[in-house]
Amino acid sequence: MSAGSIDASVDRRAADRAAGGSKPNILVLGGRQPHDDRLGWHLAELDRAARRRNASLTFADYESINSRVTDQGPINQVVPREPHSPEIVTTEVASFQAQSLVNGPLSRYDAILTRTMPAGSLEQITFRLATLHDEYHCRVSNAQAASIVNPPRGLELAIDKYATLARAARLGVPVPPTRVVQSRAEAIEAFEELGGDVVVKPIFGGEGRGVMRIREFELAWTVFSTLERVDAVLYVQRFIPPGGVDVRLLVIGDQIHAIRRTSSGDFRTNVKAGGRSENIALCESWRSTARTICDEFDLRFAAVDLIESNDDPAFFLVEVNAIPGWKSAQSALTIDIADEIVSLLLQPVARS
Repeated sequence: MSAGSIDASVDRRAADRAAGGSKPNILVLGGRQPHDDRLGWHLAELDRAARRRNASLTFADYESINSRVTDQGPINQVVPREPHSPEIVTTEVASFQAQSLVNGPLSRYDAILTRTMPAGSLEQITFRLATLHDEYHCRVSNAQAASIVNPPRGLELAIDKYATLARAARLGVPVPPTRVVQSRAEAIEAFEELGGDVVVKPIFGGEGRGVMRIREFELAWTVFSTLERVDAVLYVQRFIPPGGVDVRLLVIGDQIHAIRRTSSGDFRTNVKAGGRSENIALCESWRSTARTICDEFDLRFAAVDLIESNDDPAFFLVEVNAIPGWKSAQSALTIDIADEIVSLLLQPVARS
């Protein structure tokens, strides 16, 4: 997109706000179930917070992204979903959506919040990210990088457990000893090298899905054989005792909240594994770690997950989530998390 096109996009957003009674337009990309127009808990919370702040939300699916390329550059677009649940849709939101063309250019939105991207082919995922890279590049060129939360580079790094761990280790952040291999033989070697008590994880994925603790050679052989047959990358990490306890650092712009998550019956602490959350004091080393990671990954809304250790160092970084949920964290905190997220999205609008 040319410099003139970028400036025109900024002017278009300002004109849209003026025409709509100065309501900022925020696009929430992803996060809804296919063929289901109901809002889940997280998107409903964002809708509530946006209405309180006099902002308009539009929801669109990653599957609807399309692009028109001309000699003036690309125009990246999405098709907004139908208005959401009638009991919470507002006249203003419905009016904004009615004004949207079948294809709504990404450039018309004052801010974009990226939520969960559904599975797809390699080509589909690559195309979706490429359009976000192009939109982000345009906004960076116009000093509006902060209007996309989170940008594609951060999504790509954080979704990949190996990339996350490798980058964190290079930054000097403590990480558990880990081997990442592509064959059963190498995985068995890693299992023995790491003490015969390991956690095996898929490189992609969250919420504890596909995560196993393995302490027996026979089970290791079976699991690694199965993963090899499906062409999986084998991510083998030393188990850090005691297990069943970790700290999530929820980063929302300049704000960082520390939540301890515990599970009495599982080494995993996510809600689906029975984890419980409590608000705890944020120590300076955790604050520094969260800031270092988010600055490096270019994340403004993220969860940095640490596991506490019985030994030195006292904690290890295990994952970074660039599209975090916050339902469990909200139960432990007195602040309104959705309101902080919407406030973060509105900051570039206020500055413009």
